[in-house]
Amino acid sequence: MRQAWRVADVRAAERTLMAALPEGTLMQRAAAGLARRCALLLDESGGVYGARVLLLIGSGDNGGDALYAGAALARRGAQVRALLLRPDRVHLAGLQALRAAGGFTVRELPERADLVLDGIVGIGASGGLRPPAAALVRRLGDLRGRAGVRAAVVAVDVPSGVAVDTGDVPGEAVSADVTVTFGCLKPAHVAGPAAVRCGQVELVDIGLGPELRIDPALSVPDSGDVARWWPQPGPDSDKYTRGVVGIATGSATYPGAALLGVSGALAGPVGMVRYAGSAHAEVVRAHPSVVAAPRVADTGRVQAWVCGSGLGTDDEARTTLRSVLATSLPVVLDADALTMLIDGKHAEDLRRDAPMVLTPHDGEFKRLAGEAPGSDRVGAALKLAAWTNAVVLLKGDRTIVATPAGEALVNPSGTSALATAGSGDVLAGLLGSLLAAGLPPEQAAAAAAYVHGLAGRRAAADGPVTAPDIAAALRPTVRDLTSELP
Repeated sequence: MRQAWRVADVRAAERTLMAALPEGTLMQRAAAGLARRCALLLDESGGVYGARVLLLIGSGDNGGDALYAGAALARRGAQVRALLLRPDRVHLAGLQALRAAGGFTVRELPERADLVLDGIVGIGASGGLRPPAAALVRRLGDLRGRAGVRAAVVAVDVPSGVAVDTGDVPGEAVSADVTVTFGCLKPAHVAGPAAVRCGQVELVDIGLGPELRIDPALSVPDSGDVARWWPQPGPDSDKYTRGVVGIATGSATYPGAALLGVSGALAGPVGMVRYAGSAHAEVVRAHPSVVAAPRVADTGRVQAWVCGSGLGTDDEARTTLRSVLATSLPVVLDADALTMLIDGKHAEDLRRDAPMVLTPHDGEFKRLAGEAPGSDRVGAALKLAAWTNAVVLLKGDRTIVATPAGEALVNPSGTSALATAGSGDVLAGLLGSLLAAGLPPEQAAAAAAYVHGLAGRRAAADGPVTAPDIAAALRPTVRDLTSELP
């Protein structure tokens, strides 16, 4: 599992490491890794020798990394030019190294470039780019497409202009093809709109790992993590020991929500799905293996409940929600269940002792928390998780899973294909299935989000996507994910 650390923790680790090394060692390590990645990019489009490389240089160490990397490329025959935003605060040793290698400075963006190295600001910047840098970033977009030649952009540590600790993009910011970061990942690489600006993230080991003694700000599960978490039946398993999930969603008005939630649950690891609600006839007709009843009280034993989507908010819906929350079982609350919590009539149920997962989109989050997630989506999700004593799955392109204990995970498999009606119903059903099979709530939420995102990508390969397409893609996605397990 990958992990990301906040700037203050990175800086503390850097200070400890630098105290044990000769001066300048960390910068030389970073620059060597940066130059190596730039050379690989140039090799894909004709080679380093003769390539036109533009360095955008701000003040401080970030600019120094770029200058030393530019010097290494110049020694290999690249034509390296540096545009200095603050000549009075440039990293002098780095600039001397560039000039000694045959590179030179310019005052304006050149007409053409094969590669642009973004060394404007690094992880110490805050508050967005200053006007001169913001204007330069706007002009950079014109350079990239000029004369039909698209210059590759490599960001040094982070794309200039992004908020490193939150992943927000408060104004103009560089959009990189590759971001080369040093020592460890930072939140902007994996969370919020900044993650998209990073492009492909390459991590250069500069020896920082042993000094990162503080817990990470974020964890990022990958396919191996999710495959290991995914419950697998054994030779002694039966439909009950694999888990039974209860689905209390949909209604006579919105039977589709029930069908989609059940579809998501059936793609999960449980051995049985039970449905409770007024759409029971439609559910059994579409899914004969499902055991259905009109009320939660008539359903039979389950190991977890999913409640909310398409349920409505009338008295019958409130009775259903109250029945689910009265159990001592893990519960997933989605859509209309969140609306009923928001109106206050079920607020007392938020502090239940049994595990609970809330799955808001931004609008529902705002009504639950009293304010929108804002620029710090991870911090906002953690705050709501602590207040509700529930795991919060905050939906978005980079879905956040936050726990009451202060742990945060971010899902890397998101796709715009998931922005379609009913997609969340499928996700809730899959999540409930994982809970019923015995996964801890945070793992169940992270695994469901990951597989849901992969299924959305699979479905989108064939064209426009609907929620039934996503549901249909879940089974082959799970099969592929777990196929290499022993």
